[in-house]
Amino acid sequence: MTHTYEVTGMTCEACEYKIQHVLSNVEGVKSVTPDRTNNAATIEMDKHIPTSRFQEALKPYPKYTISEKVDLPATHTMAFEEEAPKSWLATYKPLLLIFTFITGVSVITAFHAGIFEIAHFSAMHFMNHFMAGFFLVFSFFKLLNLKGFAESYAMYDLLAMKVPSYGYVYPFIELALGIAYLVNFQPVTTNIATIVVMGFSSIGVIMSVLDNKKIRCACLGAVFNLPMSTVTIIEDLLMVAMAAAMLAI
Repeated sequence: MTHTYEVTGMTCEACEYKIQHVLSNVEGVKSVTPDRTNNAATIEMDKHIPTSRFQEALKPYPKYTISEKVDLPATHTMAFEEEAPKSWLATYKPLLLIFTFITGVSVITAFHAGIFEIAHFSAMHFMNHFMAGFFLVFSFFKLLNLKGFAESYAMYDLLAMKVPSYGYVYPFIELALGIAYLVNFQPVTTNIATIVVMGFSSIGVIMSVLDNKKIRCACLGAVFNLPMSTVTIIEDLLMVAMAAAMLAI
């Protein structure tokens, strides 16, 4: 059973994901497709759900309102149906490019040689530079739209769900970790902090993926529209594994 409702207050992609997240948690809802262009949301449900239930779910967010709506214009419906889904490569292209650049720079800087010496590769230097690049670049994208990131992050991070202000602090934690790796500040403390922060963050990601929640990944802030998937899990656990390896070496 599918119904389309009028939803007001959506002004950006973060708003759409907020509506999707909140309404998806209403019992009986199978999927939510927000559309800020038409001030609408199409909701698929197991059985009829009174509009009052959705209004109650949005009550903590007075910016948004939901009410009964007539069908969407035919022109919009046709455009939506004809839109071809992106391939995996096209979807994750921004993330893959960033990882490639960070990896390439880290490999180059990990080679050391004196005037009369043969260059040798340092795994420790590679991991240290990779971690620095990762945290600095990813925090940069999050800080471009701090509010948008915080709202997206609160949809799946366990702490941000309970304490929304944590979403505003998290990019600065990543920035601090990036600087710490860059200047090699207290390596043991920095690696332990990375394991704790990224390990805890991965819990919410894993739970969302296992629950098949179709929500936005906030790893690159609100700049790119990346879906939550196993790619996000790998990204978080890779940081944990590198930090653990640096402690063990």
